[in-house]
Amino acid sequence: MDVFSSLLSGFLIAFSPLNLLLIVLGCVVGLFIGAMPGLGSVNGVAILLPVTFLVPPASAIIFLGALYYGAMYGGAISSIMLGIPGASTAVATTFDGRPLALQGKADRALVGAAVASFIGGTISVVLFTLFAPPLANMALAFGSPEEFALVLLAFATFVGLGTDDIPKTIFSICIGLVLSAVGLDILSGEPRLIFFDLPGFYHGINFLVLAIGIYGIGEILWTIETSKGDMSVSQATVSMQRLKDTFVALKGTIGSMCMGSFLGYFVGILPAAGATPGSLMAYGAAKSMSKEPGTFGQGNIAGVVAPESANNAASTGSMLPMLTLGIPGSPTTAILLGGMVIWGLEPGPLLFVENATFVWGLIASLYAANLFALLTNIVFIPAFMWVLRLPFTILAPVIFILCVVGGFAPTQDMHDVWLMLIFGVVGYLLRKLDYPTAPAVLAIVLGPLFETSMRQSLLMAQGSFLIFFNRPIAAGIMIVAIALFVLPLVKLVRNRLSQGSNRQAEA
Repeated sequence: MDVFSSLLSGFLIAFSPLNLLLIVLGCVVGLFIGAMPGLGSVNGVAILLPVTFLVPPASAIIFLGALYYGAMYGGAISSIMLGIPGASTAVATTFDGRPLALQGKADRALVGAAVASFIGGTISVVLFTLFAPPLANMALAFGSPEEFALVLLAFATFVGLGTDDIPKTIFSICIGLVLSAVGLDILSGEPRLIFFDLPGFYHGINFLVLAIGIYGIGEILWTIETSKGDMSVSQATVSMQRLKDTFVALKGTIGSMCMGSFLGYFVGILPAAGATPGSLMAYGAAKSMSKEPGTFGQGNIAGVVAPESANNAASTGSMLPMLTLGIPGSPTTAILLGGMVIWGLEPGPLLFVENATFVWGLIASLYAANLFALLTNIVFIPAFMWVLRLPFTILAPVIFILCVVGGFAPTQDMHDVWLMLIFGVVGYLLRKLDYPTAPAVLAIVLGPLFETSMRQSLLMAQGSFLIFFNRPIAAGIMIVAIALFVLPLVKLVRNRLSQGSNRQAEA
């Protein structure tokens, strides 16, 4: 009962005129920041952090929290409408969101993304409210071996449960892991894979550069080739009947939304994991749960709602270790943590005791921000749909310019712009050769976490791989991952035996 009384007092703080105005403003600003390729919640919070010193600390963190939520919603917009991920957290949304838009179902993808974001945000905030301390302790139980096993399981789902060519999938994962290793060695600091001694490779390959190149530039090249002179675009429309049909269709994806919400929230509370791995893992899990995994990548609405619910749940989950332990769960919460320190608020277990008013005001504001972000997104859907009605001769240069801006913005280095153009050509060639790009994207995102957790685990065990099987949680995840890797081989042997028995029967 104490929790509910504290939450009620938090709502009184969140719905004060100033804080309510900041919540609405944060959602709207965050929506457009998230939709701009290359910006995302990290840059949005960093840019607007100095502005918050004009208001009280509680109001400041409420505004930045709402902006964070709005950016999570907004990242799906450019992924669906233009095929350019607005942020790294929305890359998985591109896999099925863009094909839906090209089929004239952009309204279904946008509404699905908005509703899934709302479901993910709501479930995560409820979990945050009820189970903050126990979940923080559970996150601490996840060490390097458990993180390695979890990442290996993410790769295994693409291999064992995917419908793509298995050798091509493994090749795609390996390419992604190689690209994620470019830069400086995490232990020795020595440079590695510095191609042609170009200094731009010293900071590694930025994930957004790869994603924008493959899904932005590559999409333009593919559209130009497949259009064969017909440069008309999808004449998407939006009406009350279509919205009603969309909500009916979304009933069948409730399972994917809930799965993505819980998975994303749990991955989000793991220190240094963040929303991007959570959304990609949720996409792989939704594909493995589906009765029609072959439709993923071709416009399956479950491929939109799963990652969208996961990245919003993860954004709330990443605040949990920040507030309870003082450990940021994502790059955005690291900036929020810095702001809290500047405002004189010391994150940690005592924050819930010494600054209970601030904490419960923030939690209550997340409920409000989640609702306002949903309403804002749905209100602007007709404006977003207008983008698809532009002639391709106008849309293609706009997409190209946004890709260049998105490639330049993260590091402000022209090296990344040229790299993005190269990745665009590579993405186009991979699509022509029927190589799956999603596993490569997953690998370059999870590659640093995969390497760091593996090397830290082996250092702890003095080089013994048994550490991944000596710990109960890690062992359970490893067994499932190995089973998924072996599954294609079992299917192959079973098919060969059945073909042999059929031949004998015919003879």
